[in-house]
Amino acid sequence: QVQLAESGGGSVQAGGSLSLSCAASGRIYATYCMGWFRQAPGKEREGVALIYTGGSSTYYADSVQGRYTISRGNAKNTFNLQMNSLKPEDTAMYFCAASRSRAYGGSWCVFRNYDDYYWGQGTQVTVSS
Repeated sequence: QVQLAESGGGSVQAGGSLSLSCAASGRIYATYCMGWFRQAPGKEREGVALIYTGGSSTYYADSVQGRYTISRGNAKNTFNLQMNSLKPEDTAMYFCAASRSRAYGGSWCVFRNYDDYYWGQGTQVTVSS
């Protein structure tokens, strides 16, 4: 079992920046996919960004490409999401996710089904216009 603890988020005006962090613990594979999904009220959960822990590969949703950056934190099994140029449509609950399966390369890190991940509790991001 893997536990995920999120921090960060909050409220900001459009054009501003926020950052999220996630720390993974428990039975973690040597290499796996880690990242963030989000869910706005009345909408399905969608992938935002993923990173392959065994290398530098990253994967982004088109809607956040160029504005969001996912990276490793300083501590082992910690990851950050830097969100810049935020828009009101970025408002959502953001969830940290870690793949249940081991990843064997960056190409494994694409957005998969809900059951393919362990999940954090979520942290709210609100962007006002």
